[in-house]
Amino acid sequence: MSKLSHLDADGAARMVDVSAKDATTREASAEALVRLSPEAFAAAREGNAPKGDVLGTARIAGIMAAKKTAELIPLCHPIALSKIDVEFEWLDETHAIRVTTSVKTRAETGVEMEALTAASVAALTIYDMVKALDKGTTIEAVRLLAKSGGKSGPYRAAGMMDSPKAPRGLARPKTLIGEVSAPKPDPSIERSALRAFMTSRRLRATDWAKDAGVSAGEIYAYLTGRSRSLGRETAERLARAAGVRVEDMFK
Repeated sequence: MSKLSHLDADGAARMVDVSAKDATTREASAEALVRLSPEAFAAAREGNAPKGDVLGTARIAGIMAAKKTAELIPLCHPIALSKIDVEFEWLDETHAIRVTTSVKTRAETGVEMEALTAASVAALTIYDMVKALDKGTTIEAVRLLAKSGGKSGPYRAAGMMDSPKAPRGLARPKTLIGEVSAPKPDPSIERSALRAFMTSRRLRATDWAKDAGVSAGEIYAYLTGRSRSLGRETAERLARAAGVRVEDMFK
């Protein structure tokens, strides 16, 4: 059996001395899944949650948590992080939000714990933002998706696949069991198309949302990238209010 690196000669826990290691580029990504009730999911997506902007708050919480990982996990090394990304995906069919994080550094040790901490705290923040509506919200499948750099080399969780948008050596999650797997259009292209549509028709989000009977917060969240897509029902109502088909808004 190999010697346990985190125990000293007397069996006491210690933080490993990494000063002899070379500083190299290290990356890691992680995810968490938050399952909500239909009511809490709708409120979060439409910007009507009791505490306000659910994903905006969760994103900041995840970023802050990644930077404080060494203060939370006893044997982690303080690391200067060069990048922290916290992203969200609305899973309409299952009333869930997938949290994905990506962390990067150039250091003597890896950032797996930073990525996992960011995903965990972002998920916990989502719970805090909606608990007044649904105390039964659950946090599931917190896991490391991938890591690169360091002596141990790259790692990918089972069922992962390469993605042109993922950092080098990292991966993106495949569709979860129970979800429909299908190619999805680039959300940034559709987002730009909707902005152009609104500009061409001089549509203001607040007025358009009022006419359609939807939340203006959902439009703003989509336009600013806080959410990846508009709900189907919301898009249909907006299209009816503008006198067009849904697809016309995203050409």
